[in-house]
Order: sequence, then structure tokens, then C-alpha cells
Amino acid sequence: MRLCACTGVGLDIIEPCGFPFSLKALRNQALDYAEHADICRHNDWNSFAPQGRVVLLSTSGAVPIWDFRFLKGDTLLLGRESSGVPPEVRASVDATVTVPMAGLGRSLNVAMAAAITMYEALRQANAEKMRGN
Repeated sequence: MRLCACTGVGLDIIEPCGFPFSLKALRNQALDYAEHADICRHNDWNSFAPQGRVVLLSTSGAVPIWDFRFLKGDTLLLGRESSGVPPEVRASVDATVTVPMAGLGRSLNVAMAAAITMYEALRQANAEKMRGN
């Protein structure tokens, strides 16, 4: 939520999400970022209807983020840290990308991977938004 508020990018939460999502939890954990984030909640994957391509971020992604051509209007999709996205969701995305790692860790946490990927996508497809234009 903080990342979306700070970048001006909308946040879609598709149930069931991987964390408790309630108004109380939102107020406690989001601090003052909730009021600045454009949040849309969806009951399930079938009720989510993105306008552009859906690009899944995954540790088993086929293409490193810097070799992928992000386009304005792409939707970045992230799953649960523990299990990713369900197979039927994975099968329906337009592309799957990864943040390459050279170290010994299994993976980055989902927030860090989201931030790295979002800024790369914005750099490629929508850099003027980050400059405040």
C-alpha cells in the first residue's frame, strides 16, 4: 500500500489475499498511506478485470525484469510469499517475470520484489509519472 501511495499506482487486492485485510488492520498497519492509495478490492480472480496485460512476478519467472518490455497499462501481479498464485491464475497471465538474484537467498520478500519490479516498469513505460507530470 505504501509503495502504491508513493508512486501513484493503483492497488487491486484479489481475495483471498495472503494477509488479513480488514478496515481495522488497514488503519493499524497502513499508517497514513491508506488515505493516499487508490485501492480496489475484488472478491476473487474472476471478478478482477484488468485493462492491459497481466504480468506475474514469480521466483520461477521466465524472463528477468530488465529483459522484459513493460508497457503503459500493464498490471503487475504478485501472489503469496508462501505459495505464489494458484495454477489457474498462473495459466491466465500474459507473461511471467522474475527479479534475478545472484546471492544465496531463496527469494526476496514480496514487498521488496514488488518495489524493484514496479520501479523498473515505471522507468520503462511511465517515467513521466514519477517526475510528477
